[in-house]
Amino acid sequence: MIARRGPLTAQWTTLVPSLAAVLLVFTWGRDLPAAVVALMTLVLAGAVLAAVHHAEVVARRVGEPFGCLVLAIAVTIIEVALIVTLMADGGDKGSTLARDTVFAAVMITCNGIVGLCLLVASLRHGTAVFNPEGTGAALATVATLATLSLVLPTFTTTKPGPESSTVQRTFAALSSLVLYGLFVATQTVRHRDYFLPITRTAR
Repeated sequence: MIARRGPLTAQWTTLVPSLAAVLLVFTWGRDLPAAVVALMTLVLAGAVLAAVHHAEVVARRVGEPFGCLVLAIAVTIIEVALIVTLMADGGDKGSTLARDTVFAAVMITCNGIVGLCLLVASLRHGTAVFNPEGTGAALATVATLATLSLVLPTFTTTKPGPESSTVQRTFAALSSLVLYGLFVATQTVRHRDYFLPITRTAR
């Protein structure tokens, strides 16, 4: 049974994205019935899971901390592609989609995922053990990026309402790239040990 899992996994992770690409070619820009939309949703979900599976395989081979970086880049590319696609078809209603998605991702990550990890670790091991240096660096980066993209536009006065000007958006984009580059350099080169798994020692 175990020996059969490899070929089956390889088949679905190849066939589902191929099927998604074929369906995309034949349905792009057309009004579709509800049944076809439901089918496209299922196939798209399968294609996303296949992409994450391939990224996870690469992450396991390269090891930490590069594995987390590979997974993060893969998930980010998928999410950005979905957001751009929805914004392109949404017109004026999709203008705030990127901001709302980033806000939702920050809430889910900082509250839901972190809380779930702490809960599961506490139930399994009694106490949750983590690296405070790496966790603090990641949280500080996320908080700064969220402030630049979500909080700062509320207090700027160049344009009415919570909206940034072109210069301000350029500044926020360049600052975000610099911050992320510094974080990646810290994670992979300068302080790589901050992001490695902690081994539990016998008490």
